[in-house]
Amino acid sequence: MRIALFIPCFVDHYFPQAGIAITRVLERLGHTVDYPEGQTCCGQPAFNAGYWDEARPLALRTLDLFATADAVVSASGSCGAMMKVFTPELLKDTSRAADARALAGKVWEFSDFLVNRLGVTDVGATFPHRVTFHDGCHGLRELGIKSQPRRLLEKVSGLELIEMPEAESCCGFGGTFSVKFSHISEAMAEVKCHSALATEAEYIISNDSSCLMQIQGWLEKNHPAPRPKTLHLAEVLANALESGR
Repeated sequence: MRIALFIPCFVDHYFPQAGIAITRVLERLGHTVDYPEGQTCCGQPAFNAGYWDEARPLALRTLDLFATADAVVSASGSCGAMMKVFTPELLKDTSRAADARALAGKVWEFSDFLVNRLGVTDVGATFPHRVTFHDGCHGLRELGIKSQPRRLLEKVSGLELIEMPEAESCCGFGGTFSVKFSHISEAMAEVKCHSALATEAEYIISNDSSCLMQIQGWLEKNHPAPRPKTLHLAEVLANALESGR
């Protein structure tokens, strides 16, 4: 299968290791991974802020870049939701409406792609640590990503998954929300982080690097070391793949 990798802005600029880990996992499974050059922001910040006219050129660029891919795998539930759910809405009254629907049909969030498209839950990873999982809002509520990452984590050798009470609560990031409503954002992060801390997990895992940035930032600012570290799900799944397991 020819898989095109979509790398969101946050991953590209701050967490490239997440994209590298996704590539390692998919190639380990025997697939060819393509990174279309020239990809930019999917348009979600402008779309969420109500600037739909400004978001459309970005959405159109995305359509053209990924038109020939067999499948498009996103390193983020948030940006995956933009491409799969909101881009068709953004372009529904344009000449590219059919193209937007076609792209939406082959866009997958990483964990969903492994479990429901490839039928894979065990990628041969090892991660001997106690972890907890944060459900990103767009992945959970727009894409239905809930069981998929947990099924993958269950198969990781040595890993112990402890669910936090507020697993489905928003971390408070929300893109521009955290800038416009910083005090509310911080209060939401506090609830999320205290819930994670109660599990005594060594790592907080998610499939959205932007959420992890919010969580890690709050912990570093407000909680003394030792504190949990944050990792993208793909980084856990890629762990020890090179060992030949």
